[in-house]
Amino acid sequence: MHKVSRISIGGFRRLHSLDMEMRPLMVMIGANGVGKTSFLEALSLLAASAEGSMNRKLSEMGGIADVLTRGSVGGIRFQAKMDIPGHEPLKYDLSLDPKGQSYSISSELLTQQKTGFEEPFKHIESEHSDIRFFDTETGRLLRPDWEHNPLETSLAQVPRMYKQPEELRKVLSSVVQYHVLDVGLRAPVKLPQQMKPANFPGENGEDLIPFLYNLRESNPDRYEMIEDTLKAAFPGFESLSFPPVAAGMLSMTWREKYFRDPVFMHQLSEGTLRFLWLISLLQSPGLSTITMIDEPEVSLHPELLSLLADLMREASQRTQVIVATHSDRLIRFLEPKEVVVMDMNEEGLAEAHWADTLDLEEWLKEYTLDEVWRLGRMGGRA
Repeated sequence: MHKVSRISIGGFRRLHSLDMEMRPLMVMIGANGVGKTSFLEALSLLAASAEGSMNRKLSEMGGIADVLTRGSVGGIRFQAKMDIPGHEPLKYDLSLDPKGQSYSISSELLTQQKTGFEEPFKHIESEHSDIRFFDTETGRLLRPDWEHNPLETSLAQVPRMYKQPEELRKVLSSVVQYHVLDVGLRAPVKLPQQMKPANFPGENGEDLIPFLYNLRESNPDRYEMIEDTLKAAFPGFESLSFPPVAAGMLSMTWREKYFRDPVFMHQLSEGTLRFLWLISLLQSPGLSTITMIDEPEVSLHPELLSLLADLMREASQRTQVIVATHSDRLIRFLEPKEVVVMDMNEEGLAEAHWADTLDLEEWLKEYTLDEVWRLGRMGGRA
């Protein structure tokens, strides 16, 4: 599986100059306002740029002026490095600059070092309106003969038959950010849902029921892992059922050994619903290359966090899992190599450090990781 091994972000809110190694599981912890959510949003913008929807995403964020680092003269800069098994990594650079009320793509470069060559090979080389990409038939950098949208990246517009740009585009464009699940009265997760093929439970739980129903039929081992996790989390839990409620519509019920009648989705507690959705998401065969989850601990009983940590660790074998959390209890169940401490420097700009680089060995002989955090030995508590 192709993975992003390093990411650099500049000029995006507090992320004025952030350079990070990417690992299979990254749980970011720090005080409010230090840049955890900004990191997720910056990756979402990079994903939109690869998908061809950067203009729409920036508009949703309020425009480029709203996301620039305060007081910064420059624009937004991204650099991503992606490992290619058997080959040198791909390196992608993207720069956006303010232009009136809009923005311009000031530069874009996709390169790869080749054996025997001093200079890196260029797949894409663009500066403002001068767009060039490597053409496999002629073996040269050519300008596009199609109508090029100046507000979207060349990466998103280069013909899909070009293998290396397409591999990077697919990885970046598959990034998905999951926010705290809506469990209001009319939330999709509480309502009957249409019976249809579903590879994951949906960003708002809108496909949780058909996903679990299909998983039970097509992948019983993975479905059994979900039910076993629920039994470990809730000792009274027995099974899930999927009664039809109308033509093509399914409901879902939760059966406990303590009660004769099943419990319907809208009767479950907020924490139970969110935990069910999270474990379904993390067990999903349809996970994207990078899965970002913001505050998964919301509404969860502390005893569930150990199970959640194990699920995230298992899922990180199939997807890069990036989590932003405020929960010191959650990091009790993590290893230092899985925790990123977000902090602010003296100028109020974000810094990030992997916990296993902070010389914590002596402290961890006497304290758990969350205790070391509360003692202030890891920073990030301003």
